[in-house]
Amino acid sequence: MRLALVGDRSATVRSHVRVPLLLEALREREGLTLDAYWIPTEQVDDLRGFDGIWLLPGSPYRSEDGALRAVRTAREHAIPFLGTCGGFQHAMLEYARHVCDLDVAHAENEPDAERDLLLAPLTCSLVGHEGEVRLAPGSLVGQAVGAERAIERYHCSFGLNAAYLPALEEGGLRFTAHDEDGEVRAAELPGHPFFLATLFQPELSGDGTRPHPIIAAFARAVAAGVLTAGRP
Repeated sequence: MRLALVGDRSATVRSHVRVPLLLEALREREGLTLDAYWIPTEQVDDLRGFDGIWLLPGSPYRSEDGALRAVRTAREHAIPFLGTCGGFQHAMLEYARHVCDLDVAHAENEPDAERDLLLAPLTCSLVGHEGEVRLAPGSLVGQAVGAERAIERYHCSFGLNAAYLPALEEGGLRFTAHDEDGEVRAAELPGHPFFLATLFQPELSGDGTRPHPIIAAFARAVAAGVLTAGRP
């Protein structure tokens, strides 16, 4: 099972350091072996040959276009997709631009943008924050976690501009996780085999020896896609 890990790999990004541990944990605990390829954002080309795409944290990415291309490929070609932190932000940006036809920007990528901001600086930074999230019953994320509430970790300073929530929902996105104040913390795409983006970072849960239920669910979706395609 070929997994594209899209992100500008760095030893200073905790998520990137965790990924090898999680891949090993998936093999040992879930019996799922993912053949992972790290792909820098400026080298994203045709990802249709991959069975899963994970857009990892580590923004600002060296190539916004590359990050958006990874999201769009997963969305349009029904490839299981997981986007965490910066991956969530760019999944929202891709959907807003290419599905909802909104001319919007990400403040981290365009701090002096003249167009409206879809992703804006948070009033209170979530760098190093841990907090409760409420998961919508029956949602992809709720089913993956197996509960209606969870404690999750963050490391971000940008969030979704609430003014655009109606347009994104009308365009087909479903917002399925919120914090105690009602702020969006996850989104998914109904009808897609697995398309989930979380502002929180499930890869930072625990010590890396046990995959977070969201990561395990993503890996199972990758495996299911391979079986559906008739490959061993």
